[in-house]
Amino acid sequence: MNGALSTARPSSGLASEASPVVELRHVTIAFDGPPVLEDVSFTVAPGETRILLGPAGVGKSVLLKLINGLIMPDSGKVLLFGEDLASLKEEQLFPLRARTGMVFQEGALFDSLTVRDNVAYQLIQEETIPDQEIDRRVREALSFVGLEETFSLFPASLSGGMRRRVAIARALINNPELLLYDSPTGGLDPITSTNIIELIVKQRDVHRTPSMLVTHRLQDAFALCTHRFDTEKDSMIPLPKGITDPTTTFLMLEEGRLIFDGSLHELLHSENKFVREFLE
Repeated sequence: MNGALSTARPSSGLASEASPVVELRHVTIAFDGPPVLEDVSFTVAPGETRILLGPAGVGKSVLLKLINGLIMPDSGKVLLFGEDLASLKEEQLFPLRARTGMVFQEGALFDSLTVRDNVAYQLIQEETIPDQEIDRRVREALSFVGLEETFSLFPASLSGGMRRRVAIARALINNPELLLYDSPTGGLDPITSTNIIELIVKQRDVHRTPSMLVTHRLQDAFALCTHRFDTEKDSMIPLPKGITDPTTTFLMLEEGRLIFDGSLHELLHSENKFVREFLE
């Protein structure tokens, strides 16, 4: 990772081409104590992948819940697809959440439901889609993550990595316009973690879905930034030495405040003490 880094292709100017998919404006939130997030502002542009780095307890998961409208800020604004979430009633939030795919920590599958029903959960709740169409879409999502054979199985029969892949399939079932990943490789072994990161790279490069991923694992973050998905080989391959994906950028929080927003090259050369200690 040493040496000068550049982009794999000319900068796409994402932020200037269209309105942000996500925008936080001076967001602060506290839970009976000091602020968990304080005066946080950033955007996620169309086609952009944002990686939020940091140790446990800095507010990473809280930030994802704010973006998805599961909680509201004490001050500031959270805009999702241009809508100010705090100005909407609960029923008005449902269509926005339906446009967002969420991969929770540990997968969060329902043990009493088959893989088919876990992946199709949102479609089943709509009660308007025929079973045949649901089956087709579930099989398509499972094919994307390489788990077609698990269609009729229950989560208890799957490995931890397979459950995490099913969770990704569930997040993809509605062709989301935004993907949120909450520590998708947490608790997994290195090989399984690489498989999960490969799926995220595949979604980024094949479908160009804007996304935000929170993690404390530097190896995952760097892999996302320094690899691309090769559709002919159907696998993730490294970019040429010194090249990084221009659509993948980094954020870091310290004690609830955003202290870094930039590229991998800028991250590796940051003079901020907290950033330096985290990287080391």
